[in-house]
Amino acid sequence: MGDKVQGTLVIIGGAEDKTGRCEILRKVVELAGGEEARLVIMTAATEKPEAVGEDYRRIFKKLRVKEIEILNISSRTEANQNRYVQIIQNSTGIFFTGGDQLRITSLLGGTAVYQALQEAYLRGIVIAGTSAGASAMSETMIVEGDSDEAPKKNTLKMAPGMGLIAEVVVDQHFAQRGRIGRLLSAVAQNPHTLGIGIDEDTAIAVAANGLFEVYGSQTVTVVDGRQITHTNASESSPSEALALTNITLHVLPAGYRFDLNRRIPLEPSAD
Repeated sequence: MGDKVQGTLVIIGGAEDKTGRCEILRKVVELAGGEEARLVIMTAATEKPEAVGEDYRRIFKKLRVKEIEILNISSRTEANQNRYVQIIQNSTGIFFTGGDQLRITSLLGGTAVYQALQEAYLRGIVIAGTSAGASAMSETMIVEGDSDEAPKKNTLKMAPGMGLIAEVVVDQHFAQRGRIGRLLSAVAQNPHTLGIGIDEDTAIAVAANGLFEVYGSQTVTVVDGRQITHTNASESSPSEALALTNITLHVLPAGYRFDLNRRIPLEPSAD
């Protein structure tokens, strides 16, 4: 996390509870200012922006948010319009829906809206994203990869993300879609990058100081490759299984925290 960042990220593994206690979405509202939050729903990832946007408007209204804007940006021309920039500048929270993370970056990357999002995050607002909206948070994002294969170089495709969180790659729907192999592949190709796999109905809230806390009903898997003693990632063929030794893995349920700067997990009772 950069020293200048004042904002908070809420990174959601997808399929968050929308009908019960809505713990994760309630946390987004709380961090964005509660009933006084000015929330913007970004639907760039989905091919059904109107329907998805209205679904989330209804949920957030149920959570007593009074000011909700839906930005159905469908072109880069729209993403450079000043009226959208002003809406983001006036917000206290931004929420990215699920869909396709490449739609987010290809529509918004390098535009006035993208710049406004970066500045708003530095200034201190909350930026949340679920599923594809979660993957797009990092500098480099996973866009495609087999979930039923052993870790291999050709099972994974990656692309630049929004760059809101550095030295991290995020995968979502993690346990439910068996994605440990592709997260291991991502870390093997750059062991300095921390892999974070987030299960459905689970989220991490990442504070400006680099600490995140786990919320929701499932778990978060953290894969740290800095202590890898051997890997064949550089010399293996694209279809050859990867070798990894001495890799570190943490599984964290709700209440546990993780220090991204020191790369250590913290139990709920830890100071």
